[in-house]
This record gives sequence, C-alpha cells and structure tokens, in this order.
Amino acid sequence: MVTLDGAHLDLENIGRVALRREPVQLAPAAVERLAASARMVDALIQRGAKVYGVTTGVGELRTVVIPPQSRKDLQVNILRSHAAGVGPHLSEAEARAVMLLRVNSFLPGHSGVRPETVAALVQLLNSGVYPAIPEQGSLGASGDLAPLAHLALVLIGEGEAYVDGRLVPGRDALAAAGLAPLSLNPKEGLALINGTQVMTGIGALVCRQALQLVAWADAAASLTLEALRGNASAFDPRIHRLRPHPGQARAAAHVRRLTQGSLRLRPYDPAGVQDAYSLRCLPQVHGAVWDVAAHVRSVLEREANAVTDNPLLFPADGEVLNGGNFHGSPVAMAMDYLAIGLAELAGISERRVERLVNPHLSGLPAFLVQDSGLNSGYMLAQYTAAALVSENKALAHPASVDSIPSSANQEDHVSMGPIAARKARAILANCRRVIAIELCCAAQAVDLSGGPESLAPGTRLVYELVRARVPRLDADRVLAQDIAAAEQLLMDQDATERLERQLDEVFV
Repeated sequence: MVTLDGAHLDLENIGRVALRREPVQLAPAAVERLAASARMVDALIQRGAKVYGVTTGVGELRTVVIPPQSRKDLQVNILRSHAAGVGPHLSEAEARAVMLLRVNSFLPGHSGVRPETVAALVQLLNSGVYPAIPEQGSLGASGDLAPLAHLALVLIGEGEAYVDGRLVPGRDALAAAGLAPLSLNPKEGLALINGTQVMTGIGALVCRQALQLVAWADAAASLTLEALRGNASAFDPRIHRLRPHPGQARAAAHVRRLTQGSLRLRPYDPAGVQDAYSLRCLPQVHGAVWDVAAHVRSVLEREANAVTDNPLLFPADGEVLNGGNFHGSPVAMAMDYLAIGLAELAGISERRVERLVNPHLSGLPAFLVQDSGLNSGYMLAQYTAAALVSENKALAHPASVDSIPSSANQEDHVSMGPIAARKARAILANCRRVIAIELCCAAQAVDLSGGPESLAPGTRLVYELVRARVPRLDADRVLAQDIAAAEQLLMDQDATERLERQLDEVFV
C-alpha cells in the first residue's frame, strides 16, 4: 500500500502503483487539507467573490460572469468542451501514473477539490479501472487540458475507460469500480483538467526505465569490451577522480566490477595502445547520460509533489491567487534533455556494434558468423541499429523550443511538454533495441573468440542472461526474434534485479 500525502511521491512509488498495480491510500492529514480547501470554495461563493473558473468562464472567456444556478453546469461543460484529445490512448501504466499524480497534486489542499472527489479517483485506481486518455492534443500550458479532461469525464459517468482490458462507457466503468457518477462542485472541473500530470506521468515512467537502461548499457559495453579484448586501463579510478562527474565514476566502477577477474582484458600497456572511443570513453558518455537522467529524476519528483492547477487557494490566508504553475516548461525542458542523453547512449552503442561485426576492426569472422558469404550473420542487425540511431537524431530535436499561441492569444506561450515526453519515450524504445542488438552481438563475439570460460564472473552473468533467451548463431535465422528476445531481457525485472545484485546498486 502506497500512502499519499502530496509531498513524498517518488519514481519508485510511481512505478509500484503504475506498473505493479499496488493500491494507494490517503494520509489523514491530507484529507483534512482537502476538506479545508473545499470549504474555502463554499465561503468564496457565499460572499459573492469573483473567482476565475468558479464564478467566471475560462481562458479568453474569463470576463464572463456565470450566474449561481449555472456554476455546476460550468464544471461539466469545462470537461466536455476540453475533451478534444486525439490519437492512441495512453498505456495502462501511463494512465495509472497520471491518475496517481492527479490525486497527489490535490493533497496539499490548494485546489478546492472535495475529499469525496479525490476518493473516487483513488477507488478507480485501486479497482484497476483506468480512463481512456488520448495522448495527443495537449500544448502543455494551462496544463494537459485535453487529456486530463478525458480522465475527468469518467468521474461524471461520461467518456470511456478500460475495465479488464475492455473499453467501456464511463458510466459502466464507474459501476465496475462500485461508484456512481459524481456531481462536481464549483472549481472541481477546472482543477481536474488543469495541471501537468500527463507529461509528468509519461516522463516519470520513461525516466525510471532510462535509469535502468543506462546500467544495462554499462553491462552490454562491458561484455563488448571483453569480447574485443579491450584495454582495462581506461577504467582506472585514478583517471575518473580527476574529472569528478558522478555518472562517469559510476560507469567506470560498473565496468571494473563486471570485468573483475577477466582473463581477456589487456592490462596497462606501456606502449600506449588505446582502444577506440566507443570503448575507451564509455564512462564519459554513459556517465553523462546517467547524470542527465538523475537530474531529470529530481525535476520529475519535484513536479510529482507540486500543485499545478489555477487559481490556487490559500485557506490559511483566505486568499485566491492566479498564477501559472500549470506551465509545463520545467518538465518539457527536462524531457528534451533526457531525449538527447538517450539518443547519445544509443549512438555509442551502435558504434560498438559496428566494431563487433566489422572483421577489419574486430579480427573476428565477418558479421559474427562462420561461413560468411553463405551466411550474413549479424550484418543487418547493425543496419537496424544504425536506422534507430538516425531516427533518434530527428526525434531529439527539442519540443520545448516551439510555441503556438492559443485561446485568442491569452495563452501566448506554451511548453509542448507532452510532446517532449512522448518523444523521449520513443527514443527510449529505440535506444533499448540498439542495446539489445549490442548484447546479441557481444555474446556471439564471445563465442567466436574463445568462449565464455575466460569471462569475468560479472560479464559471465550478462552473457548467460543473453544466452538464456538468444541462442548462438551458427547459421542465418530471423534476427528480429533475437532482437525482440534481448529487448525483453532489458525490461525483465528479475534480470534487472540480478544485475543490481551483481553491481550492488539499485538503479531506481
């Protein structure tokens, strides 16, 4: 059970709820804050205060005063009119992450949302029911309006949701969770759609996987280093103490730990023979990517505990303040940064694949197969890796540098945060496949260069994890199946935990 209080949600717990379907509960103090916030909305209405989105329209219609008898209708109309999303639906894990973050953002008690409304979201989440949320349509300023409107529609018995993998009308989804449609109070509709939870939810899952993938990249590179009988001196801790980036030191330490006891690696060479950069500089490159991911993690965890709707209520002061916490720039720029890092991780991995398959660089049979010519071996695996790396270069162009005004130029600068998050997600998938290709090639190169007996215990583990899914290539076969099997290895939690134990480190 994950307890939410609006202040301590992190990537680990987002993963527990989104990926493992662990249930959530609200801290009692958070429920009290929700109640105080809702009472403040009632008090504002009682005294006739003019409050954006409560007694007025929204966006460019902020000057239109809504009569008392229509204020609940306004909240429903906000949901219906803003549910303009298009494209594929978010995955179950992403939708669950969005719901979780939406709940957590209300708990500091500045949004005017009642405890019963938040409790309904929690019950949907704990029942395994998740809204059908189209992934396109958000500009990422005024938050993720369109996709969050699709989420919120389900609470009033409209829209669509998934129940046991089936897409059903919102009313049926509520019934499956033991809920009746909610009647929204003033401010609740606006609060439900106003925030950065879609970009942050996608981003959190991408960042979580990225942190694990960097460690797998270290493992793949270590196996390649062994296969090519590389030089161990580049990983000497004395080198990395002179350039004290934490990721660089970490990557070098991973290689040392994984290759400790190897009979293959060359020791220090007084003649100054040096490996190519894709081997020698892997701590500097992999380390930089890890530093990027660690920074992005800190941004996302701050955002996961932030209040990002508008206007904001301050019950202790009796004030309502209009601001811009919904603007997604912090997340948008962070996800663009992560996208660039992951693109580089794939790029250096592909260069190691080339060194493995190219007989002029490896000294091994051409394209890592006996009877080259009759067999093409892993020739096309390198093509695929190169294609994915090239695609990443296009995807890595930052979304956050773009802006298109909306709402009659009231919203005249937007973040494009959801686009940045989705691009990072695509690059992550491509990067994972490139590293899967490197693992396949490195294991094959080990087999063709004396076998696994001379590997270090750490790289022997990596080799065995690959070989449990991808057999040695003795003659041409469909490589797509090998790549897919190695990709599944990189997403397997049990295998990741075995690698964590080998490195004595938890990756997330």
